[in-house]
Amino acid sequence: MSFDFTPDRQQFPVCENLFYLNHAAVAPLPRVSADAMQWYADDAMSWGSFHYPDWMAACEGVRTELSRMIGCGVGEVAMVKNTSEGIATIQMGLDWRPGDVVVAFKEEFPANYYCWKLLEERKACTVRWLSIYDPLEKIDEACREARLLAISWVNYLSGFRVDLQAIGEVCKRHGVFYFVDAIQGLGVFPLDVKACGIHALAADGHKWLLGPEGWGVLYVDQAVQDQIFPVEFGWTTVKNWADYASREMTLRTDAGRYEPGTLNVSGSFGLRASMKLLNEVGMERVSGRVLGLTDRLESGLRALGCELMVERAPGTGSGILSFRREGVDSSKLHAALKARRVMSAPRQGWVRFSPHFYLELTEMDAAVEAVRDSLNSI
Repeated sequence: MSFDFTPDRQQFPVCENLFYLNHAAVAPLPRVSADAMQWYADDAMSWGSFHYPDWMAACEGVRTELSRMIGCGVGEVAMVKNTSEGIATIQMGLDWRPGDVVVAFKEEFPANYYCWKLLEERKACTVRWLSIYDPLEKIDEACREARLLAISWVNYLSGFRVDLQAIGEVCKRHGVFYFVDAIQGLGVFPLDVKACGIHALAADGHKWLLGPEGWGVLYVDQAVQDQIFPVEFGWTTVKNWADYASREMTLRTDAGRYEPGTLNVSGSFGLRASMKLLNEVGMERVSGRVLGLTDRLESGLRALGCELMVERAPGTGSGILSFRREGVDSSKLHAALKARRVMSAPRQGWVRFSPHFYLELTEMDAAVEAVRDSLNSI
């Protein structure tokens, strides 16, 4: 575990009210993000669009911070409403042909399941459904005739983290389009999309990126942008989008082609600030601390006789820890924890904890104590 730095707790007023272990659902805003959004609200109220260039700089800042975080070009970043829109941009934008094969995984969050299931039901492609726990050899075999592989970096329920680089090597070897739903890993772990061979990646800002709801990011490698047609075709999709008199429909030469209209400026102010905060801390330090926190939780929960959904290992652990105890209604345990100001999430018969880097080991101990008290009171 890595606790070699002290986070700026002033950035997280939520700590004054709660033990917040629910970043895999909706994260609290850091102060810097809330302040940035408030500045925009006050500016729009007092000045209208007078400072519009500053608004656009906030939008461009999101692209810049993502490029820093995952090692891509600024022109490879588009902004989307949420992860689902990012996934759909890839799913609907590709020109599917008879005989195309998609490799997908049955444990996925619905956003990264329904889109591929829909293609399968419409007979637009064949889907080979695997498990995220399958060995790499089985994924390799499924990819031999595949066109696309879609997988989540970290599973939303079990917290199992896949080896993106190893899967990327499989995709590269077989010439497979590699898509990653990164929402449960982006903002926690370091990532180099080029080294991993990822062609496209989507994530919302409101979880581990510590941003507001309703604003996310889509990365599309420049080399494959011409393979993905923008199905939401709007006025900012085209090359001459700033020339309102133009009727030329040539696409933009960057990922902005996937943005059909006016952007979420308020969300951009907040998300830029949150991502900048994380980048300044450094993803190596963030990941070390998050894994240290979940390790502490794991030890305490096991001592209480709780069952973890999956065994955690150095290469597969994440910021998500789902647990239960035999004979205990997990929804009641979640409610009892909330009454003790411990924020968790009830998920499919499990209670899910998901702490972020700014929390302390002592707070993990307090959360375990709250679990013990809750179990005794149910």
